[in-house]
Amino acid sequence: MERRRSVYMDHAATTPVRPEVARAMLPYFSERFGNPSSLYSLAREAKEAVEEARGRVAAAIGASPEEIFFTSGGTEADNWAIKGVALRGKGDHIVTSSIEHHAVLHTCESLEKQGYRVTYLPVDEFGRVDPVAVEEAITDATILVSVMAANNEIGTIQPIRAIAEVAHDHKIPFHTDAVQAIGAFSVDVDEMGADLLAISAHKFGGPKGTGALYIRKRTRIGTFMDGGAQEQGRRAGTENVPGIVGLGRAIELAVAGMPRNAPRLAAMRDRLIRGILDAIPDTRLNGHPTERLANNVNVAFRYVEGESILLMLDALGIAASTGSACTSASLEPSHVLTSCGLAPEHAHGSLRLTLGYANTEEDVDYVLEVLPGIIERLRAISPLRGEA
Repeated sequence: MERRRSVYMDHAATTPVRPEVARAMLPYFSERFGNPSSLYSLAREAKEAVEEARGRVAAAIGASPEEIFFTSGGTEADNWAIKGVALRGKGDHIVTSSIEHHAVLHTCESLEKQGYRVTYLPVDEFGRVDPVAVEEAITDATILVSVMAANNEIGTIQPIRAIAEVAHDHKIPFHTDAVQAIGAFSVDVDEMGADLLAISAHKFGGPKGTGALYIRKRTRIGTFMDGGAQEQGRRAGTENVPGIVGLGRAIELAVAGMPRNAPRLAAMRDRLIRGILDAIPDTRLNGHPTERLANNVNVAFRYVEGESILLMLDALGIAASTGSACTSASLEPSHVLTSCGLAPEHAHGSLRLTLGYANTEEDVDYVLEVLPGIIERLRAISPLRGEA
């Protein structure tokens, strides 16, 4: 196939660093390269930059600067939240959902090997957790409830406030993975009821390798990395100053642009969904029809394999995904889709298109132009169709 244009629709996997972010970071690689822990002026410049970024992150999510701790990304932040609470908790039971990111699921599985007990709550067909189920799962030994703000594969937004209230009624801290939420909808730690909240810069126009964990004051949590006294003595290691500066600028831009970008992305999202469902039979929309991220389209096509769809789209210049980038090498069907009730063979035919601020209506037109023909060609040679 001849490549016709370049369309990037995998922003849930990663986003390009915004030019304003790259410009803000650049001096801290060379001109202002000091170690923030040192005392001379070059180091103080770096320290001031880190603290300015901390203030920007705090302002973006309604927190205090002293509640923001920089990490290497969302995965580390999730690990710290869960293992840190487990280290200090007075029980051995955690409540989470069956569709969490693997940064949460694998962390919980690791703790299970150490003797902790974990309840993995089911979800409905749209991928929503029932707060009543959270209530029923809590025991006297429960030390943490962890439910993501929005799902990275199907885009479903969870009833976070209601879930947090259940946890707090039992005096249990609540953790949420908000990696996909920043810039998509308002993230306020008090309104959400979050005691611990994880973010990752590269999901909203910042650099890879930088994230943050919000820790509400007086939350009992252990130190995650031992060593120096960085991050108030709770996360050792010389700070990634350029990355932290980039995170601060990126989150500022994402939040400021949200009132304009989210409605525009939602309109393109809805046009993609309608166009795909109208043009291609035997297609299912995955995730909640309305309570979903503004940029997320996830559909499952019967009788085809998602990897084949991606290869044919890529040949035409379209970058997309079959699900989470963290499991793209796995031959197993998406745990999110199977938890929502899809049969494994149907889940294998999923396609995720996630939009970003640079996408245009012309990009949507192009996808809707080429995708029906791709599915038709794949179904024509599919052995799965003959078995139906």
